[in-house]
Amino acid sequence: MEDGTVPDTRRVVVAALAGNVAIAACKFAAAYLSHSTSTLAEAVHSLADTGNQALLLVGMRLAARPADERFPFGRASERYFWPFVVALMLFSVGGAFAVFEGIHKLVEPGASGELAARGLGWSYGVLGISLLFESLSFRVAWVEFRKVARGRPLWKVISGTRDPTIPLVLAEDVTAIVGLALALVAIGLSEATGLAVFDALGSILIGVLLASVALVIARITHGLLIGEGAAPEDQARALVLTESVSGVKAVTQLLTMHLGPDVIILAMKVAFREDLDAAAIEEATNLIEARIRGKLPQMRKIFVEVDSRGDGRGLAPLRKLVVAAKAEAGGAGEQEAP
Repeated sequence: MEDGTVPDTRRVVVAALAGNVAIAACKFAAAYLSHSTSTLAEAVHSLADTGNQALLLVGMRLAARPADERFPFGRASERYFWPFVVALMLFSVGGAFAVFEGIHKLVEPGASGELAARGLGWSYGVLGISLLFESLSFRVAWVEFRKVARGRPLWKVISGTRDPTIPLVLAEDVTAIVGLALALVAIGLSEATGLAVFDALGSILIGVLLASVALVIARITHGLLIGEGAAPEDQARALVLTESVSGVKAVTQLLTMHLGPDVIILAMKVAFREDLDAAAIEEATNLIEARIRGKLPQMRKIFVEVDSRGDGRGLAPLRKLVVAAKAEAGGAGEQEAP
């Protein structure tokens, strides 16, 4: 990204963690005083979010460790593993618990009436303050997310992200705001009607919401853990940079894989001119690596194999992308991938 537009991932996570610690404590106190199942579900939700942010910070810290004999490519994938654990926690600790408590409240004969007999001011006050804090946390995450999005549609950014941390925190904040609204509506209906069933249904809806978001997060991080390729635009740029080096006839295969948000493996098969000797090929290979790292520093692991008969994997869509970019630019100037 351009200077000044790099998202501060750690800032987003720390802001969310600080907010959730305070919110969780207040919600548990309000749930105890009011006996509201919806408030309890929201309290557990905030507790799960607090644990989630702590796990994200653990992943960021571990990913920063240098490569060693056990992890020769480094530990950048920690940034993918821990968000997957977060998804599991959000589904089990947050979603499953809220659904269980809601169902328990529905089938518990003695639950009706107790909610109306308790003062619900604590729940209303805490949930309202929580909405304020969650909105502030959302604002921080949204500012950083816009740097990642760069004008692209929301779903396209989330589904195509190679760094799940900021979208994950943003999704948690949105889920928290919606969950708080559901809890307020559920408690209000229960107080107005004297029926605790609305409070129980609110808890179930919150649980379903949390489980749904957890599944979306798990799906995104699942692909990253398996090994997704770099963005097509970055691959196309690497292709153009390689074929612009003197002595290179063509790239015959180009494969990439993200080890982490800012660590990519690039493996290419390259056809060189037949008149080049070993020293000239070595010099051209070093120049290829230098040019790519200069423009795409996230491609830290670059492997170039001399092979004029590569199977062409990964090249067809990239060449179309380069042609489209040239056409859009009017074919003027130096050939450059998007």
